Amino acid sequence: MVLNVQPETQTRYNGKMVVNDFTLMAATKNGTGSQTSNNVLVLSLFKMGIPVNGKNLFPSNIKGLPTWYGIRASKDGYVARAEVNEIAVTMNVDTVAEDIAKLPPGGVCIIPKEWNYTKSREDIIYYEIPVDPMVKEAGVHSDLRERVANMVYVGACAQLFEIPLDIVWQALLSNFNGKEKPAKLNYEIVTRAYEWTAANIVKQDPYKYEPMAGGNKGKLVITGNEAAGIGALFGGVQVVAWYPITPSTSLIDAMFENQGLRKDPDTGLNTVAILQAEDEIAAIGSIIGAGWAGARSMTSTSGPGISLMSEFAGLSYYAEIPCVVWDVTRIGPSTGLPTRTGQGDLMSLYTLSHGDTAHIVLIPGSVAECFEFGWRAFDVADQYQTIVFVMSDLDLGMNNWMSDPFAYPDQPVNHGKMLKLDSLVKFIEDKGEWYRYKDYDGDGIPYRTIPGTDHPRAAYFTRGTGHNERAGYSERSEDWVANLGRIKRKINNARATLPQPVVDFDSKKKIGIISYGTNDPAIVEGRDKLAAAGIETNYLRIRALPLADSVREFIEGHERVYLLENNFDGQMAQIIRMETNKSTEHMITLALGDSLPMTAKWVFDHIVKHEGK
Repeated sequence: MVLNVQPETQTRYNGKMVVNDFTLMAATKNGTGSQTSNNVLVLSLFKMGIPVNGKNLFPSNIKGLPTWYGIRASKDGYVARAEVNEIAVTMNVDTVAEDIAKLPPGGVCIIPKEWNYTKSREDIIYYEIPVDPMVKEAGVHSDLRERVANMVYVGACAQLFEIPLDIVWQALLSNFNGKEKPAKLNYEIVTRAYEWTAANIVKQDPYKYEPMAGGNKGKLVITGNEAAGIGALFGGVQVVAWYPITPSTSLIDAMFENQGLRKDPDTGLNTVAILQAEDEIAAIGSIIGAGWAGARSMTSTSGPGISLMSEFAGLSYYAEIPCVVWDVTRIGPSTGLPTRTGQGDLMSLYTLSHGDTAHIVLIPGSVAECFEFGWRAFDVADQYQTIVFVMSDLDLGMNNWMSDPFAYPDQPVNHGKMLKLDSLVKFIEDKGEWYRYKDYDGDGIPYRTIPGTDHPRAAYFTRGTGHNERAGYSERSEDWVANLGRIKRKINNARATLPQPVVDFDSKKKIGIISYGTNDPAIVEGRDKLAAAGIETNYLRIRALPLADSVREFIEGHERVYLLENNFDGQMAQIIRMETNKSTEHMITLALGDSLPMTAKWVFDHIVKHEGK
């Protein structure tokens, strides 16, 4: 199909349709129901079989402040944030000038007609839609008008870019969990906008969506926080204590919504205790107490909460009590810009406490890994008798991602070296003793009992400060050094058993890329762009700290290594340099830390610059 469009658009697209390969950005005000509208658009494209990703770029969770939501369709399956948004739905008068200015030549602006906005650019296409009049004519109650008004742009987009209405209806039902009443209310506005647009707007742009047969067959759409919460339930979590904080609260919400998966078959009662603590200090204190008692326990928080948990984290480390902490990271403390995404908590998590600690940190890079690490973190915590951090981020945790169905846990629950009554009796028979903090196997991991074990020698004195291998209080320097050395040994031994890096390696390629977490989609796409420009690369994605030996081997196997991360100081690079004995002079740190998810263009531009091409 060839369109009679504006000259700038004609030049850019040669008069051809752009199908399933563009980004729509909806600019709205927080608290106006835009989340529902955007979810419906994402789900509609997903149901059409189009690879899609939705990214909420909000600077605060305060009602009335600006929020932007990018919906990227990519026929090639790319899901990284796009730097260019070809379509802007401008529903926030406070940001409309900025939103229009960011459009490329030939871009599309969908804007409320009643604003009578002066068209400031001649190189883009404007579609003016009567939003408020349409909602009033529909007879929507005044209390609901603001929340359903965003459905006008859903209907307009459906007509302009060819999303079938029956697909939109299915997406609405999915969004409202099958409840027809709210779905019908919103669908009426969608159909009104669709019909008005069809009757009054002449399409001038080249963008459209087309169904892709089998494109998303068998896949699901889910947020990382939802996946993590469900994964924890599959992992046998028993006690959850948390204090609300953006962007981690929805992880616990997902556990509330899905705790029915864990019912006692005899009583029908939920087997997970979920409690809201008075603050983050109380939350981590509660889960450490539960872990000491033998329960699988966890909390979720973000950077400011991690700061408050520092002293208790040290207690878990030195007293060797298992528990799990999810840190859904943001770019900083307070509200506003800091509630965007980032990876700035990495160094803090690895060393958190007031002593010589080096914690285990798992770093998922997809919703599937959020699910996997959701259950696996408990096995790791029990196996190594320590606090385990899982570092996600706002981008992964709160945004919609496509995924293959999650793999059911591939191993039985692993409680590690836990001595129950029978095994304790046999242990004492074999060894002639049992001391809580003694290393019997040479791996640094002692054996533990839990309260209530009915044996006179099962009890021990628990403290996080100085103790000897018999759990007796000690202020002797040699006891402290011996205990610290044993703990360090067990954590170092974890390198080989933690989730190993994902590596794409060809010995013929001399350039390597290292990264972690949600930088992965941008690097996958960026590597394709680099290859098209003649720059071939290998790639290693780190999934856990302490670092696996393969990270050092990867660095040594290349002439140049680029380490890409989304924090300002290049924290992973600092950790690698601390832990790598060989020279890392050929490792180049590329640190972003601009509050937004990394893009393929940023990856491409920075590596090309350093390669001098």
